[in-house]
Amino acid sequence: MKLPLIRVHAARHKRVAGGHPWLFSNEIVMDAAAKALAAGSLVKFQAHDSSPLGIGTFNSHTLIAGRILSREPLALIDEAWFAARFRSALALREAVIVEPFYRLIHAEADGLGGLVIDRFGDHFSVQVNTAGMARLWPKAMAALIDVFHPQSIILHNDSASRALEGLPCEVSVALGDPSGVVEVKENGLTYFADLVQGQKTGWYFDQRDNHALIARMAKGKSVLDLYCHAGGFGLAAALAGAVSVVGVDSSAPALALAEKAATHNDLATRCSWIKADVFEVLEKRAQAKERFDIVIADPPPFVKSKKDVAAGARGYRKLAKLSASVTAQGGVLFIASCSHNMDMATFTQEVARGLYEAKRSGAILYTCGAAPDHPVHPHLPESAYLKGLLIRLD
Repeated sequence: MKLPLIRVHAARHKRVAGGHPWLFSNEIVMDAAAKALAAGSLVKFQAHDSSPLGIGTFNSHTLIAGRILSREPLALIDEAWFAARFRSALALREAVIVEPFYRLIHAEADGLGGLVIDRFGDHFSVQVNTAGMARLWPKAMAALIDVFHPQSIILHNDSASRALEGLPCEVSVALGDPSGVVEVKENGLTYFADLVQGQKTGWYFDQRDNHALIARMAKGKSVLDLYCHAGGFGLAAALAGAVSVVGVDSSAPALALAEKAATHNDLATRCSWIKADVFEVLEKRAQAKERFDIVIADPPPFVKSKKDVAAGARGYRKLAKLSASVTAQGGVLFIASCSHNMDMATFTQEVARGLYEAKRSGAILYTCGAAPDHPVHPHLPESAYLKGLLIRLD
């Protein structure tokens, strides 16, 4: 099939020719033919001297106008092509994770910009985040069915990035008739995730290794799990021998899943779940001079865009201050940010300021990111969105 040709301005091709997967709108010759293309069209990209740059999707209405899918000028982006990408991604996950519960496709890092797929055994939760991937989704879905034979596919197409691409925000079932709640096997535990009504794709696989990190320190300890969602950190600590776990979250459905998992894993007697605002809980418990050996603070993104950086920085500083105030002497605080606009250096600085304001000192034991099923494209370091600090407090 002959594809439309999109040209790049003179001397503006070097970055993408060097491996970057994106072309910005000001790098592209936006002539009448380019502007007339439907959003998300599959195209060939060429440098100003007509040398090929690759095949990808194009949307003249967005800042990231071009997204490279293949560097091969004759590549056919069809069902077989997607199947090959899925098998490659599967091989990576099976090399690092034992059970089939992981992020299968992590957008550009897996060569599929605009597509995120989380696997829950035979159930798949999908985010189609760009107009280009939305056009290609029927081929991708056919390949997903061919490679994995899933029981269900849920489209969690409710991310903010879809609005920027001119796409509707919605959640729908593309295949099967799931109840929504499925099991998640992780680190020897059975959790539960709601793939239809739950947050994001239903579970946060990115924290898998950090759940295990906290568990290794938890035997005989008291644990406060803030923004606990469905119990990822708290239940891992309880299984490892924590004497008590208190989980706090504002979502009643998420807490119901945590309680269900606690009962299923025979951990309910050591776990309690509180529906409340985290900052209010911290302020009250600090005033009451309550202390916990391990405090986990894993909030939703405080910085959703660059304009929110200053306010978000203050939020992380306040969270660090209050969390440190309820951490026992010699205890540990694990604090995380999933805001990709908040870089690690700034995040660490704000956490340090929060500790100072709490009149606490200590040492960073470990800095971490997402589990290896969330790879990072080498030309997109900003996609390493998750940042975590494990801090011992004096």
